[in-house]
Amino acid sequence: MEMVQQTISERVVEGFGVSPGVSMGVAYVFEAGQMRVPEYRLPNSQIEAEQERLRSAVVRSRRQLARLRHRLEERARALPTGATEDLGYLLEAYLEMLRDSRLVRGAEDRIAKDALNAEAAVHHEIVAICEAFKAMHDPYLAARVEDIRDVGNRLLKQLTKQSSPQLPPMPKGSILIAEELTPADAAQLDPETVAGFAAQSGGPQGHTAIMARALGLPAVLGASGLLDRVKTGDPVMIDGDLGQIIIHPSPNSVLLFQRREAERRREERELSRLKRQPAVTRDGTAINLLANVELPTEMDSVIEVGAAGIGLLRTEFLFLNHVSMPTEEEQYALIRQLIERAGGYPVTVRTLDLGGDKGAVSFVEQFGSSVSSPLGLRGIRLSLARSEILDVQFRAILRAAVHGPVRILLPMVTTLTEVRAARDILARAARRLLRRGEALPSALPPLGVMIETPAAALTADALAQGSDFFAVGSNDLTMYTLAIDRADERVAHLYNTLHPGVLRMIQFSAAAALRARIPLSVCGEIAGDPRYTALLLGLGFRELSMAPPSIPRVKRRILGIDLAKAERRARMIMDETDTMRIQILVDDFNAPEIERDAG
Repeated sequence: MEMVQQTISERVVEGFGVSPGVSMGVAYVFEAGQMRVPEYRLPNSQIEAEQERLRSAVVRSRRQLARLRHRLEERARALPTGATEDLGYLLEAYLEMLRDSRLVRGAEDRIAKDALNAEAAVHHEIVAICEAFKAMHDPYLAARVEDIRDVGNRLLKQLTKQSSPQLPPMPKGSILIAEELTPADAAQLDPETVAGFAAQSGGPQGHTAIMARALGLPAVLGASGLLDRVKTGDPVMIDGDLGQIIIHPSPNSVLLFQRREAERRREERELSRLKRQPAVTRDGTAINLLANVELPTEMDSVIEVGAAGIGLLRTEFLFLNHVSMPTEEEQYALIRQLIERAGGYPVTVRTLDLGGDKGAVSFVEQFGSSVSSPLGLRGIRLSLARSEILDVQFRAILRAAVHGPVRILLPMVTTLTEVRAARDILARAARRLLRRGEALPSALPPLGVMIETPAAALTADALAQGSDFFAVGSNDLTMYTLAIDRADERVAHLYNTLHPGVLRMIQFSAAAALRARIPLSVCGEIAGDPRYTALLLGLGFRELSMAPPSIPRVKRRILGIDLAKAERRARMIMDETDTMRIQILVDDFNAPEIERDAG
């Protein structure tokens, strides 16, 4: 047996690393099997009864989801903090999709118009919705395809009386391998038993990926051809950082894994000691390190890393997968909860920014592809076109602002007129609340704008006249400045925040805010990368907002920066016109031995 093992060579399958970390274990291949969907025509006399059969299956599917939510609540203590909230939010979204969604309505229409049986009608509607979403080339909607399929498959199983295959008990240290893993499947994994998982389908923005991160399990999705190359019992390494599944890892790969694990543990111990330490440069300048928050469950990690507040609270989670708009009361309750959990630290609430890569099913149905286009009806444009949505959101935020310091941030602003229109709606919302006798903060929250288009950056002086603060969104600013769609793999390699054009947009925005003496922050990916921290500080930023896990590493970098030298290096960089030369100057300054003599 030992001789056979020696002849098996290492095999590597590439995919999307959706949850960081590296783990080793033994493969357990889970095969769910193919669902059989019958298709036949109905006589007209049976159409109404078939629609009723569909509605009954919807009711049974909702009951099944409710039972799953109840079981989740029962085993909440066994899961990591936040994981149960993530799945609870997901199951609520699934229940919404089974109320009066396009999936259910479309299937009912197909039964009536095409005289199809319910199973075939649901199947065809799933395919139609998924194809329509994929045709929009939108990464968020592509991820929602997973959710539509999961909900649709639950409905099909109710109609066909096919039971869902359950994940079996697995030996400790197992690496779960599957064709597809639903978010509900992922939430039932026990991190004490399962060391990681990989699947042939899925991507980094889907709910399965979110669950993997909540559970703290290394995971790789979208690994094409995986099931053809691995079988139960194979030794497997999952690399969630690089997006690799290594089957029969070589001794060198095992040694590398052991070294990385040891290095990771050392770094985590070192970074944990920085939690209570202020983020202050070597020459005494304090820097605010804030967190970007997309889902309420992230507040645990925000608190854990010692963030000085929330620099970007994305409110899209309130709207996603809703058939109707969330009410003022619903929005108020969730925003208030986040503000209270921030414990007196400031919370910057960004108004609705559906569109681009954040389309919602209900909005796509209303506005078509425009709402999912980066150049369409998104951000402040959508909010002003449907001012009642912004009015409701402002009222919810104003009521929540009684419970802690709040700032309001407007996305995708390009003109001062948009800022003034939003400010008028905010004042009107406050007057309405006062007439209702609601408690309000002593002063209206500061109203700021996202600088994420070339138009906003180039007219930042004008925007500063009507804005209380700026937040530079480097991700969209880079995309719009370079005219590059990051979701298009053919041009994604050209996306580069260090392009001289992008840096000049950032510099213009920062200079305008400094001249107007209004607060300035950056909240794109560049803020969470320690390689760029010195450059941002050198350009005048004193507030950086990022994903919570990035805060300790950025803080460590700040503690080693001499601000005067960083400012001189930033001026050198801004004089350059070659991207490669800029990268060299950035990298050189990040080397400690270089920085000591920089200037």
